[in-house]
Amino acid sequence: MTTPDHPSPASQPPVPAGKDRIYRSPLGLAGGVLLLLVVLWLGFDALFKGHGRTPWLALAGLILVVPLVCAFTLRPAVFANEERLRVRNPFRVISLPWGEVAGLRSGYTNEVLAKSGTKYQLWAVPVSLRARKKAARRQQRAAADAARGGTPGGGLGPSGLGLGGFSLRGPDTGPTRADTDKVMDDLRDLLEQHGAAEPAEGEVGVRWAYEVVAPAVAGAVLLAILLATG
Repeated sequence: MTTPDHPSPASQPPVPAGKDRIYRSPLGLAGGVLLLLVVLWLGFDALFKGHGRTPWLALAGLILVVPLVCAFTLRPAVFANEERLRVRNPFRVISLPWGEVAGLRSGYTNEVLAKSGTKYQLWAVPVSLRARKKAARRQQRAAADAARGGTPGGGLGPSGLGLGGFSLRGPDTGPTRADTDKVMDDLRDLLEQHGAAEPAEGEVGVRWAYEVVAPAVAGAVLLAILLATG
């Protein structure tokens, strides 16, 4: 039985001691800021200029929507160091020592698999199928260049339409791996390096983000009461 002086890992995940690598979604952050500005603008306009029950409905809507927008756009992040992987999702924080990580999987979503069989989605590392297709096309062009003897631009050789053996399209200098796939490669390298290390042993900890859940639930209850009594 645990005591208040020694909280269980499930209720309070240990804080990583080493320096963290932090991974977040730049597009998610930018979209969250813009969406939050729109929500606040509309909400405060209704709150201060509305009449009758409108200000109360606007207040309830803000209490409900603002935490959810922050949770799904600004909050998600992945922290990794030599000891553990810490995943901050919209409503939970999951702390996984590398010794408890079975693997990292990429499909339509990026996920970390614990040795217990539980999987956790990495919200901060979303999959972009479009970026993957673009990176795959660049890989194919680079391979074709190498097969042709390194013709710049991945285009046509001397017998083609290019002038002087160069492609009219110009050199393709874009990345051959999608950004989120590079992040997963980094995490797999950390797992391979530190998965069997003694400091990486421990238990998986999960903490619910009550600072997000509580105001959202309060706003939903208040909005439901206002609509029911209207």
